[in-house]
Amino acid sequence: MIHFGLDVPATTVPGEPSVDPVSAACAAEAAGFDFVSASDHPCGTDPSYENWTMLTWMLASTSRLRVLPRVLGMPYRNPAMVAKMAETLDRLSGGRLLLGLGGGYSDDEFRAFGIGVPSPRDKVDGLDEAIQVIRGLWTQPSFTFAGRIHRTDAATIAPRPASPIPIWVGTFGPRALAVTGRLADGWIPSLGHAPPETIPALRDRIARAADGAGRSIEEITCGYHLDVPTGGADEVVETLLGYVRLGFTAFNFRVDGADRDERVDWLGTEILPVVRQAG
Repeated sequence: MIHFGLDVPATTVPGEPSVDPVSAACAAEAAGFDFVSASDHPCGTDPSYENWTMLTWMLASTSRLRVLPRVLGMPYRNPAMVAKMAETLDRLSGGRLLLGLGGGYSDDEFRAFGIGVPSPRDKVDGLDEAIQVIRGLWTQPSFTFAGRIHRTDAATIAPRPASPIPIWVGTFGPRALAVTGRLADGWIPSLGHAPPETIPALRDRIARAADGAGRSIEEITCGYHLDVPTGGADEVVETLLGYVRLGFTAFNFRVDGADRDERVDWLGTEILPVVRQAG
């Protein structure tokens, strides 16, 4: 089964009409998309929404659509609190959260907000430990964890999730890809950072880490974050099916411009059903 997401911009792009998050989410749901996503960059001069608040607002206004933070920068947030936040949002929404996590991208943002700038090693280790903390709190009544970056001491949250909440990560480097293979439920690279010709090698690294952890890469949803491919409907469908052959079973589209609403409708009518059927 192929799943489709739509990126909803958290910032207002100068010179373009503002995108109302609730209207965008409702339009995506009506067009047949499975989830919406939004990036997490709280620091900046352009007017923007905070990621978690924006996604919560969209969930409250839809009935079927899932949401994906793409991805929460873990240095901004304590992972034990993220575990509690995620359980609450997933429960109140009827199980519609995909929890996207990342090691943190912009050092300038951390520095501006007075947060210590983690080294590349700390970002990867912090993501690894954060996933362990979150899963531990979701599954154990009293969870103690002593990591290099994160710690808990007989921590408990109640209630715990009634069913597993998928954790997706956006990773690219060798160590981070190994974390994906060992711990994640989903992998969502951006085409700009991971073009198609690089995907087989990246997936192979994930697969080897998964095998080493007693898992299979088939347990990990591979989603591609990308602009809508160029061309007519047939060309777009063929491009996406080529990505399916690379192992992708989810796509998260970025759609910009004044004709955004029309293009979303076009995707829902001409592209999504055809790719689902062929894939």
